[in-house]
Amino acid sequence: MEMMNSANTNNNADLVGTLAAPPRFSHKGANASGTETEYYTFPLEIARLSGATDVINIIAARELLESAELTSGGDKVAVLGEIRTYNNKSGEGAKLVISILARELRITDEDERNVVALRGVLCKMPNIRRTPLGREICDLMLAVNRRYGRGDYIPCIAWGRTAEAASELTVGNSLALLGRMQSRKYNKALENGSGEERTAYEVSIVEFTE
Repeated sequence: MEMMNSANTNNNADLVGTLAAPPRFSHKGANASGTETEYYTFPLEIARLSGATDVINIIAARELLESAELTSGGDKVAVLGEIRTYNNKSGEGAKLVISILARELRITDEDERNVVALRGVLCKMPNIRRTPLGREICDLMLAVNRRYGRGDYIPCIAWGRTAEAASELTVGNSLALLGRMQSRKYNKALENGSGEERTAYEVSIVEFTE
């Protein structure tokens, strides 16, 4: 994997996948120039080498969708953007909502790819654990600055020897990492005793440096 170029050197996502469903309206907000615009969301499917598929939520301004002529499912799409997170206070669904805010969109015939480059500060102590098969996993939470004093809190996961090295980090350590955005299903226990299938998103770390 290689670092990609973007206006935000702290937070970059370079993806190519298949448009799994037509874009649908998400919300209104200010665009990069400060004017109000409509934002739409769509799922992007990206295959892993293992055969599994990650389904990543993309958010894009209406003007960007129109310029890319992105209207229907099945297209192969290249997305250059950054990971955005916000806390869901509605009480429904995941508490931390994670998506990719698109800065560039285009229809393409390129091979699928999923490359994320982040630079931030560790804001929670690493949590190292083992899978039932004995493989080490380390969970990290990275705070990544945006402009104007805002930030995104991005969950990351490391495996094997990378997990061992990550477990020695502490809160306040600065990290630059390279990885991929991944999705996984899990079952959330509800107060009424039933369960609900939800999707978690995290960056699977390939390598990192302090």
